[in-house]
Amino acid sequence: MSKVVFITGGSSGIGKAIGNYLSEKGYTVYGTSRNPERYESESVFKLLPMDVTDPESISAALSEVIEREKQLDVLINNAGVGITGPVEETPDIEIHKAFDTNVYGPIRVMKAVLPHMRKQGKGLIINITSIAGYMGLPYRGIYSATKAALEITTEAMRMETKQFGVEITNVAPGDFATNIAAGRYHAPQLDDSPYKKAYGDTLKMMNDHVDHGENPLQMAKAIHHIIASSKPKVHYKVGAFLQKFSVVLKRILPDRVYERMLMNHYKLK
Repeated sequence: MSKVVFITGGSSGIGKAIGNYLSEKGYTVYGTSRNPERYESESVFKLLPMDVTDPESISAALSEVIEREKQLDVLINNAGVGITGPVEETPDIEIHKAFDTNVYGPIRVMKAVLPHMRKQGKGLIINITSIAGYMGLPYRGIYSATKAALEITTEAMRMETKQFGVEITNVAPGDFATNIAAGRYHAPQLDDSPYKKAYGDTLKMMNDHVDHGENPLQMAKAIHHIIASSKPKVHYKVGAFLQKFSVVLKRILPDRVYERMLMNHYKLK
């Protein structure tokens, strides 16, 4: 029997690339979207309505998969939102929304999936985080914080669930050519803001990085490799060499040297 894979946020970008690739490889794939009807005609795998901030929709989507397939082998927590802006000027409500989707959302889905996997005696959960979660990036502080929180939560849950035969791992992508920039929440660039120029310049650089990012197929192949692995690692990083190497530099350089390197990169004083 083919493995059954459940992907949150499967209608576009990385999630869609993963779903398409795994479908080609013979996996039974279900994706989720808040508005699946918009994408049904272009999706090669089944899309179910689900919002990771809504526990009832999570329960309904998972129940449908379990009822149809009688098993659930792989959960890929991919749904997420981008957010940019000076932390000082980012509205509290948008900060809460980002954490609700990027941190509490994956936790809700894992809580819903784990009883099924425990009953099976096996399962794999892959949380899509970000290389941004390994460092505090200027004007992406909230986003970095949400991804860092998911990384650390995964580390803890991984140790808790091994006794049930369930493996959990993190995959941190760098910049990929997706539509994430268009869907991000951007704190307004206020005319009287002391951050106006620096934020505006950094925002343009961020969007350029995504526009010239890696092919999402690279992520799909990495996910396939992890699913096929008998012993998934704690962390994986996927993307351009320099982005992955930045995590190594963070570990070995003195804090102030690394901070200066980042500020120079973003042309900040």
